[in-house]
Amino acid sequence: MTMPNYRKTKIACYMGFITQAIAANFAPLLFLKFHNDYHISLGNIALISTFFFFTQLLVDLFCAKLVDYIGYRICVVASEIFAALGLLGLAFLPDFLPDPFIGIICSVIVYAIGSGLIEVLCSPIIEACPFENKEALDSREIYPADFIAEGVDQTRGWFFTLHAIAAMVFDSVAYKAVVSNGLVLDKNGNKMSKRLGNAVDPFSTIEKYGSDPLRWYMITNSSPWDNLKFDVDGIEEVRRKFFGTLYNTYSFFALYANVDDFSPADAEVPVSERPEIDRWIISLLNTLVKEVNEYYSTFEPTRAGRAISDFVNDNLSNWYVRLNRKRFWGGEMNQDKLAAYQTLYTCLKTVAALMAPIAPFYSDKLYLDLASAAGYDIESVHLSVFPEADAKLIDKRLEERMQIAQDITSMVLALRRKVNIKVRQPLSTLMVPVLDAEQKENIEAVRSLILSEVNVKELKFVENAAGILVKRVKPDFKKLGPKYGKIMKQLAAAVAVMEQSEIARLEQDGSFTFDINGEQATVELSDVEIISEDIPGWLVANEGRLTVALDIQVSEDLRREGIARELVNRIQNIRKSNGFDITDKIRIQLSRNNETDAAVEEYTTYILNQVLGIELQLTDTLGEDAVELDFDNFKLKTIVTKI
Repeated sequence: MTMPNYRKTKIACYMGFITQAIAANFAPLLFLKFHNDYHISLGNIALISTFFFFTQLLVDLFCAKLVDYIGYRICVVASEIFAALGLLGLAFLPDFLPDPFIGIICSVIVYAIGSGLIEVLCSPIIEACPFENKEALDSREIYPADFIAEGVDQTRGWFFTLHAIAAMVFDSVAYKAVVSNGLVLDKNGNKMSKRLGNAVDPFSTIEKYGSDPLRWYMITNSSPWDNLKFDVDGIEEVRRKFFGTLYNTYSFFALYANVDDFSPADAEVPVSERPEIDRWIISLLNTLVKEVNEYYSTFEPTRAGRAISDFVNDNLSNWYVRLNRKRFWGGEMNQDKLAAYQTLYTCLKTVAALMAPIAPFYSDKLYLDLASAAGYDIESVHLSVFPEADAKLIDKRLEERMQIAQDITSMVLALRRKVNIKVRQPLSTLMVPVLDAEQKENIEAVRSLILSEVNVKELKFVENAAGILVKRVKPDFKKLGPKYGKIMKQLAAAVAVMEQSEIARLEQDGSFTFDINGEQATVELSDVEIISEDIPGWLVANEGRLTVALDIQVSEDLRREGIARELVNRIQNIRKSNGFDITDKIRIQLSRNNETDAAVEEYTTYILNQVLGIELQLTDTLGEDAVELDFDNFKLKTIVTKI
C-alpha cells in the first residue's frame, strides 16, 4: 500500500528530529573525561547520556504543540539561557558539589532543555499546512497551485526552487502557471531611487489616496508582467473617475430607494417584462460577468479592471442611470419603477462582487450595504459566490443597437461642442446615411432614444448620400506600409482620388481592392480614415461605418424652447444649493426680460413640471434676496421659495 505523500514527509521530519537527538548524545561521550578526573563509573556516564536524550525528547513532545502559546521569542531566549547555564554548570558544578556526578547530571539536564527548545522552534513544520489539508492535497484538488506571482528577478531562484522541492516531496510540479511581475518605475520610466529623489513612499500614498484606489490604478494601468510607470496623478484620476462615479451611482440609488422604501427582497419583476433599457443593461452586465471571469482565469486582471471601469463609467452611470432618472422620481411604486430599482440593485451588487479581487475593502463595504438592505446575513463579499453569467439574459442584437445609439450620440455631441451649441438647445434635424437595411433597422430601433439624448427634433435616413455628402479617404500609413511598402506611394495616390461611389462600396463591403501596376492591393476599412466634408448649415462626422450630419441652424421656436430648458437647469441648481428635499414643492418668481418672456409664457407648464413647481410668476421688480442668472447674452433675477 502506497503511503500518502504527506505521511512520508511527516515521518521524515520526525526521523530527522530523532536522528538529531541521537547524534547529540555523542557529545556526552566527552563526559568520559570526567571518568578520569572525577572517577565516575562508565555506568553513570551512560546514565548521563540517557538523561540527556529523554530530557530532549520530553521537551519536544510536550512543548511542540504549545510553541504558539509560549511564543517564539520566549522559546529562543529560554533556549539560549538554558544552554548557557548547562555549559557553565559543566564547567564549575562538579568542583563545587560534594558529589561531582550530581553536578554533571544536573548541568546536562539543563543543557538538554535548551537544546530541546531549539527543536521545538522547528516543530510547526510537522503540524502546519499543508498537512491539515491532506485530503485536498492527496486528491490534487488544491495542488499544484493554479499560479504564483513574484518579481521577474525571482524566475531562476524562487520559481525553480518550488518546483525542485515539489518534485522531491510530491513527485509533482509546485504550480501550473507563473505571473512574473514587472518593475515599478517613476512616471518618466526611470528606476525609483532615494538618491534620485523619485521614490514614492507607499505608506503615505495609501494614507492619502486609500489602498483600493492605489491597487486599482496599479493593476489597470498596465499588465502585471509589464513595467509600470507610476504617477500619483493617475491614482487621483482613478479615485475620481471610477470610485467617485460608483459612489455617486450608489448614492443616487440609496437616496431614492430610502424615499420609496424599496426592498430588494420583494418579488422580482421578470426580466422579460422589464423595459428594453433594463434588458439592455442586464444583458451587458452578464456579458461583463462572462468577460471578467475569463480575464481572471487567464491571469488578465488588467483587462478585467478596465472592463469593470468601462461598464460603470460609460454604461451604468453615464447611460442607464442618466436615461432613467425620471423613473426614480416621484410617483407611486409601480412595476416600472420597481423594475428600475431591481435592475440598478443587481448591477451594483454584481459590480461589487466582480471588483472584489482588485478592491477588497471598497467592494466589501458596498456589497454588505446592499446585502443588508435586503436583510441578507452575509459576512463578507469575499465569502460569497462569485457571479456567473446567465446566457439566457444576453441579447447581442440589443447590445449592438444600444452601442449604435451611444456612438451616434457621442458623434452628435462632439459636433455640438465644435460650434458651442449646448445640449439644452434643441436642433431641428439629424441626417444619417445608411449603408444597408440592417444598419437602418438597428438605428430605427433606437431612434427616439438618440433624438432624446442629442435634443434633435427629427432623424432622417439617406439611402444614398453620394449626392449630398462629399467624402474623402486618408490612408493610414502605419497599417498599410508594412503590407504594401513597395507600392505604398502609388497605393496612397489611388486611395486619395477614390470616387464617391468607390468610397460608398468601401464603407458597405468593409474593403476595396486596387490594381497597382498589376498587383492586387486590398484596403480594409480599418486601414483608412474616411472624412466627410461639411455642407452649408450642417456639420458632418464619421466614425467607422457611421456617418451623421447635423443641422445647426436655430430657429426662433427652437431658441425659445432652449431658453425654457436652460431655465429648468438653473432652477434645479438653486433647489440643490438651497438644500431642498427632492420632494419639496416650490414657488418661482422671475424678472421680466424681452429675451425670455415669450419662452416662459409658452413653456410655463413644462418648467413647473420639471422642477416640482406650483406657481411661476413674471414680475418687474424683485427683492435684494433675488438670485441673478447669467445667460450668454443677458441676465435674469429669480426667487425660489419652498412651499
